[in-house]
Amino acid sequence: MFFLIFCGLLYFLPSIIGHRKRGFTGIFLVNFFLGWTVIGWFVALIWACASDVQVPVMVLAGHGHYCSRCGALSQGAGSYCWSCGSRI
Repeated sequence: MFFLIFCGLLYFLPSIIGHRKRGFTGIFLVNFFLGWTVIGWFVALIWACASDVQVPVMVLAGHGHYCSRCGALSQGAGSYCWSCGSRI
């Protein structure tokens, strides 16, 4: 029984390593469907160990409101979002 649990954990090791990554769904699917091939398992492992690309965040100081629906920044004193049209 211990051997089966160990083999299951070893098989899903890339998914366990990459569970907090942004591309976890892709890592899990490659691991689940192609993990039985040695190449698919290593692809999932390398993908899980690769670092996430950090998206730069621009902080805008000043006037404007962020839309709670789409996240767009509306300039000025408008009460509707210019992107999606919802009320801010």
